[in-house]
Amino acid sequence: MKQKNHGVALLIAPEQERIMRTVGVYTGLLMWMLAPAMVAAPKKVSFSQPPRSVDVYDFVEITVNVEGPDASNPFTDATLRGSFGKVNGADRTAVEGFCDSADGGVFRIRFMPSSPGDYTCSIAYRQGSFETNSTGTFKASEGHRRGPIRVDPKYPWHFIWEGTGEHYFFNGTTAFWLAGWKEDRVINYCIERLSGLKINRIRVLLAGAANIFWGEPVMTGDNFTYFLRPWLAQAPNSFDHPSIDFTRFNVPYWQKWERMLRFARERNMIVSVIQDISTHKAQPAAGSEDERRYLRYAAARLGAFSNITWDLGDDLDSFRDEKWAHETGTLLESWDPYKHLASSHPVHRENQDRSSDWFGFTSIQNWSRRQHELMLEERQIQIKTGRTIPQTNEEYGYEDHYPHWAPAPDGESAETLRRVAWDIAMAGAYGTAGESSRRGTNIWPDAGGGWINGRGDDTMIMLKGYEHMVDFFTSFEWWKTEPHDELVSNGAYCLAKPGEIYAVYLPVRPICGNAEAFEHQKVCGEITLKLEPGTYEARWFSAYTGEIIPLPPVEGRVWTLPKTPGWLDWALLLQRKR
Repeated sequence: MKQKNHGVALLIAPEQERIMRTVGVYTGLLMWMLAPAMVAAPKKVSFSQPPRSVDVYDFVEITVNVEGPDASNPFTDATLRGSFGKVNGADRTAVEGFCDSADGGVFRIRFMPSSPGDYTCSIAYRQGSFETNSTGTFKASEGHRRGPIRVDPKYPWHFIWEGTGEHYFFNGTTAFWLAGWKEDRVINYCIERLSGLKINRIRVLLAGAANIFWGEPVMTGDNFTYFLRPWLAQAPNSFDHPSIDFTRFNVPYWQKWERMLRFARERNMIVSVIQDISTHKAQPAAGSEDERRYLRYAAARLGAFSNITWDLGDDLDSFRDEKWAHETGTLLESWDPYKHLASSHPVHRENQDRSSDWFGFTSIQNWSRRQHELMLEERQIQIKTGRTIPQTNEEYGYEDHYPHWAPAPDGESAETLRRVAWDIAMAGAYGTAGESSRRGTNIWPDAGGGWINGRGDDTMIMLKGYEHMVDFFTSFEWWKTEPHDELVSNGAYCLAKPGEIYAVYLPVRPICGNAEAFEHQKVCGEITLKLEPGTYEARWFSAYTGEIIPLPPVEGRVWTLPKTPGWLDWALLLQRKR
């Protein structure tokens, strides 16, 4: 009996196995067919309506609320895309939205109109095979906002505000870890203080970490961190092993960035969004899907702020090559609907993608103290590409900072750097400074941070000297001038629109009253300026104090400058008398 039962069992088992396999196949097919609906069917998706009206160069924001979100990873498994354009207009702008919650319950999409008028929009949320849509209308009104900065098409060595056509005198500073402050009030204080010093551009890291402090008294604490994490990480405060999930974004961190940009925008402060820095290795692989997702998310999330420019990375050639820079810069431009100006910041100034369309301006670093000659050379290098764009040195030293590659003391003093800024500007170029961090962060007196995190106090006066330079250049149409050092003698610099404007700068000269100072006889000689015929209004300007001293009208083809009113560096402005 047992054997019989055993034999029957042996006969039945293969049949059962065949049936089970068949059922399994059909079940698997059914599950495969139903899978998109099972994982991509939120209970409800609702769209907010755009506001009735928005300022030109502000942005419209539409919120999408997903009830019962079920995407396993909303940053990779769902998309929000839109199309914006004027009523009855042919041109439409494609815009990507972004997930704004860890669980996928909130998405947002933004659009920055660049001209007044009535607009329509259509929005689509997709998750697997699930899709839902919404449409809306809004009006963009002239709000007299300055908008993004652009290269001036008529004077392409210089910048303009797109919204007003005003010229932008690029006067930057570095605050790499500004977003490392825990409290918004500190970030806002830093921006407000710098704005009051006539700084109109700040270089800020979006991602980055450091475990070296460059000999500076800036330490991580409860109020500040060197670990900027745009992604979720299991150990965000670990330098060596943060265990980052590059597929999921750290939403509160991005929201802090948005608050910073909004505060800066209302003060006409441009923020250079630096994608990463060479001081750490916790980065997505070069050219990877993770890296590209990060850059697309940044473009979708931050692009509608008018007051940004893009920087592919600080010390970029330390962790990415030129091929990567060209490919990634081109991609970033394609992902950014507004085509904000973009650049890169390599260690070696040769590694600049100067001739490419995505590349809006140079951003070199060079710490020499012959900046005038260097920036004139930069202009010539650019001319050889057949493409004219603004030239900037965004790292020529940091105040009171003396690593082995820096000039010896006092080559990084506030006074030296102030004069270097004039050397750059008189070459028809622009610069970005870096304040001292010596007032400390989490080290007494805990009132500073400078180039590392942007904080400062009233004892820090270097940028007061830069204010005078801004005042001088913005007192005339500097963008219409070109370097013309050949018009002056004995070491002076000249920017000119011959026959209209002559701006002359006299660097600090040795005390020339000593007849025995034979080594200074040449530099202490009289300075002459070659002029086109006409009558010119003239005035001295103290580069050190900002004092203005009028001079009698000037005439003649060759004019010998009078003795400077004081010892330090002076500027002289001549403009044709009308």
